[in-house]
Amino acid sequence: MQEKDFTTEFIKIENEIKKNIVGQEEIIRHVLVAIIVRGNVLLEGLPGLGKTRLIKTIGNVLELQFSRIQFTPDLMPGDVTGTDIFNKNSDSDTGNFRFQKGPIFTNILLADEINRATPKTQSALLEAMQEQQVTVGGRSHMLDDPFFVLATQNPIELEGTYPLPEAQLDRFLMKLLVEFPSKSEIFQIIGLTTGSETENLNKVSDGTKIVEMSHIAMQVPIATAVAEYAVDVIMRLHPELPESPELVKKYVRYGSSPRGAQALIKISKVLALLDDRFNVSFEDIKKAALPALRHRIFLNFDALSDGITEDYIIKSVL
Repeated sequence: MQEKDFTTEFIKIENEIKKNIVGQEEIIRHVLVAIIVRGNVLLEGLPGLGKTRLIKTIGNVLELQFSRIQFTPDLMPGDVTGTDIFNKNSDSDTGNFRFQKGPIFTNILLADEINRATPKTQSALLEAMQEQQVTVGGRSHMLDDPFFVLATQNPIELEGTYPLPEAQLDRFLMKLLVEFPSKSEIFQIIGLTTGSETENLNKVSDGTKIVEMSHIAMQVPIATAVAEYAVDVIMRLHPELPESPELVKKYVRYGSSPRGAQALIKISKVLALLDDRFNVSFEDIKKAALPALRHRIFLNFDALSDGITEDYIIKSVL
């Protein structure tokens, strides 16, 4: 695949997904960008806004193995990763342990309502999301390639939710906010989901093409000045550093990790290609900032009481 074929392939995948999803164009594009750069995505929104439908549609359009885990308070880590099972020999009391793979052994893992599980179970995904392997019983098992976690979560104000630990949030390339649809979009949703006809989706891409697209995106050059700008954005989100603005010093408790800078540049490279450019611009960094950083900065109580959001802080720094 050549650079000129990248956008054509991307748009083909995007248009096929839109057959089954009403609105949410920006969400669809961002999720596909994350998949191209081998990143995990966290979708947050109220129940019933189509988060699960979107991810299942992506699984159907891409010729990749797909599995779904419904996270609940009684879900155990072994239900996610798998466990060692003892096989007893029929003619004696001896036997051996055999690893039974869990649903995490797939290409696309839908972690549905991830923040309804306890922190112990949430942490079962940490190693998989970062190192693409799981360790059970002292033995490591490699996951398939490519591997993505596409997770949904309800706002933490809802009952029965457990906030994701900071270390796990940092392993998501993006956090996307799913907004309530407009009146016209609700009419379209009703027509799409309550009729007798269903939209037939075609598998328009596969793992090999996704890997090729990923290699092309990573080759996009970035000028030193643009890279420095991305790093400056991260530095100014740290309240303890002298270069951070007063707004950050007042409202931010912890700033972004270096993974934030990595996410900014990875996302920006794909955005540049989609704009028919083979170089990253300052504007690409700005477009990538909200989805890449909103889950990597943590606000203090003053921000909560004053109604300050992570997006407001990031926009102010930009």
